[in-house]
Amino acid sequence: MIEQPYHHGKLREALLERAMETIEVAGVEGLSLRQLARDVNVSHGAPAKHFRDRQALIDALAMAGFELMNHRILTASESEGSLRERFVSVAKAYVGFAVAHPALLSVMYSTKHHTDSSAELRSTGGQGIEIAKGMIIEAQEAGELAAGNPETLAMVCFVSLHGAALLAAGKHLDGMPVEAAVAATTDTLWAGMTVGVPAAQSS
Repeated sequence: MIEQPYHHGKLREALLERAMETIEVAGVEGLSLRQLARDVNVSHGAPAKHFRDRQALIDALAMAGFELMNHRILTASESEGSLRERFVSVAKAYVGFAVAHPALLSVMYSTKHHTDSSAELRSTGGQGIEIAKGMIIEAQEAGELAAGNPETLAMVCFVSLHGAALLAAGKHLDGMPVEAAVAATTDTLWAGMTVGVPAAQSS
């Protein structure tokens, strides 16, 4: 077989994009640098210019996944509407990402929590919670949410939404529509965080 010459101007991006597609079909076990090279039509040695081995590819895949997810969450958090509506938009963005990329989501968190994960990956992987914490602080300062530790509240929100996301991604909601699950989860979370706030302010 004659190898294809290295000709991709954006080979790294092309490999990562193809890797994202591959794991959703064949799982992370189906990842192969040689196969990815064939898929994007470059020589089998070309990926080594960007990824020293398969693990380096997986690490980069996790980083790319968090960056993509964080962008969607940040965009949702800055959308038009009330603080509660923006909170719901963030939840929809997170769960929507999980449903669209279930295998990638698994790679992202398993890689982030690995003992050898980089500080950069851990930091990038925590940005979603930081965005949620910022929104909670904003809502507390506006009098829409009750006082409470924003970091703890953001983690509770993450735990609840991550659970909903995993169930939705795995099609384990027992027939409940994803939109309904997100609505019920966000309604419950928001109601819990408004305890003690006058009804006129929390509505």
